[in-house]
Amino acid sequence: MKRILYFLATNVAIMLVLSFTMRLLGVEPYLNANGLDLGNLLAFAAIMGFGGAFISLAMSKWSAKRMSGAVVIEEARTPTEIWLIKTVRQQADAVGIKMPEVAVFNSPEVNAFATGMTKNSSLVAVSTGLLDAMTKDEAEAVLAHEVSHIANGDMVTLTLIQGVVNTFVMFLSRVIGYTVDKVIFKTERGTGPAFFVTMIIAELVLGVLASMIVMWFSRQREFRADAGAAKLSGRGKMIAALERLQAQHEPSVLPKQMAAFGISGGGGFAKLFSSHPSLDDRIAALRQQ
Repeated sequence: MKRILYFLATNVAIMLVLSFTMRLLGVEPYLNANGLDLGNLLAFAAIMGFGGAFISLAMSKWSAKRMSGAVVIEEARTPTEIWLIKTVRQQADAVGIKMPEVAVFNSPEVNAFATGMTKNSSLVAVSTGLLDAMTKDEAEAVLAHEVSHIANGDMVTLTLIQGVVNTFVMFLSRVIGYTVDKVIFKTERGTGPAFFVTMIIAELVLGVLASMIVMWFSRQREFRADAGAAKLSGRGKMIAALERLQAQHEPSVLPKQMAAFGISGGGGFAKLFSSHPSLDDRIAALRQQ
């Protein structure tokens, strides 16, 4: 989950900065004397959308370290650090990628993530809570899951999907802003404040709706990463790791109305915005392999 959230947070921040900067500089090649040039607008949106997504990818490892407080193990000193480095190196060799950076971040929750611009320039990070709560077999399976994400190129594929989503969000938000400005506020020359305000609101609303597409993709990749982890560490270990997560979160103190928003996944509308399938679905998929 953290891998997706860090990437999306960086992407949203970059897209907002790009939008404000282009507006302040007056760089609007899609506006001319005849109104909105849809061809130029689509080209502009694609350049900005994919540019923002790839800038987010390039910053993914740096931003994830800063947001999580992850500390890279430069020289393994403790038995746990030695085991972590050894395990990730074995798994990286097995899937044919360069050794990722290995980091630990201080958090009581059981969590881990992998990120990076390429398969051979990546980061695997685990929480102190995971190291405390899981057995070595279970932790090995979680590491294999994250290494599988890297080997599958999930960050690059996510970036391409985010680029498409960004493009259409930028395109449609400007069409909506222009339409509102001309039809409702009757601006005759150029564009008025309503164009900019409506465009920003539309970007935020469409961005939230578009995130459902990104989250659907993320859920599908989780199943594939689970399957990869099962091959690397053993299906039994991966199932045990997921069952450990269930045990950690089932006795939740959350009220019933909020249970759907827990880490184990939920149903209904909240499921559309979940980056992970439910633990029950993931365990069932592994057992059916």
